[in-house]
Amino acid sequence: MSRHIQVTFDAHDPRALSSFWRDALGYVHPGPPGVDLPEGADPLAAWDDFLTRAGVPEDEHNSRSAIEDPDGHGPRVFFQQVPEDKVAKNRVHLDVRAAPGLEGEQRMAALEAESARLVALGATQVRLFAPEPPMSAGFIVMTDPEGNEFCLD
Repeated sequence: MSRHIQVTFDAHDPRALSSFWRDALGYVHPGPPGVDLPEGADPLAAWDDFLTRAGVPEDEHNSRSAIEDPDGHGPRVFFQQVPEDKVAKNRVHLDVRAAPGLEGEQRMAALEAESARLVALGATQVRLFAPEPPMSAGFIVMTDPEGNEFCLD
């Protein structure tokens, strides 16, 4: 039997980092449990209201955040606040599949376009790896706004 997974990020600013990854992946912030959000409502504002009603101090509202695939296919991504800085390269990273089925120049152009979109959201392009057939179709190493490495593949 397979298992569902959740990917967890340590973060200084869980809301900001979750918002970056929401936009990067096309995910959504879920609303609080038992709260029916009207169309167009801000789920993060709904969380603030929910946490205030639950007696959670305002300075703890940004201690956690999460995003989910609106189609229910990808894993839930959870962000938890930690005090320490990131100090080394990730041992596990995400590959964002930005050019499935594309090859050569067309693939690299799609990866570069996605890289530019993510840079505008706060990511940093670290290095472009050109295709090296037959082992690599080419990819781009990026970092998110808090320095976590990921690849555009």
